[in-house]
Amino acid sequence: MIILYSIAGIVLLLDQLTKFFALAYLSSGHIPIVPHVFHLSLVENTGVAFGFFRGHPELLTGIITVSVLCLFAFSKFFWRETLYRRVAYGLILGGAIGNWIDRLRFEHVIDFLDFRVWPVFNIADACITIGVSLFVLAAFRGR
Repeated sequence: MIILYSIAGIVLLLDQLTKFFALAYLSSGHIPIVPHVFHLSLVENTGVAFGFFRGHPELLTGIITVSVLCLFAFSKFFWRETLYRRVAYGLILGGAIGNWIDRLRFEHVIDFLDFRVWPVFNIADACITIGVSLFVLAAFRGR
């Protein structure tokens, strides 16, 4: 369990720290890191993945609050799981909490990683995606 919660904590810390800097330094627009490929661009996402369900912040916050509570409650069942699955769950839990904190504070999620060919996202989104991908890989590989 220590691994799962440590991963979640690290993800949460990195997510909130990078969002703090995004808010502090990207308010004037975007910064090209690799022109036409990768920029840092501040976006306030009121929806969920890819901006779906915009305009319903109270409903989304409620649904996501229940989801985070369920993720946290189910984490107790992972003490027997493989290290691989505990890491995956920790990535998902930390990312979910990071985005949930944004919704509670701002009624939107702070996104800033902009690859120009994909919707702008953040560290929490990336960790959730990696965690889910690890679960899918684990399902294909078996226990």
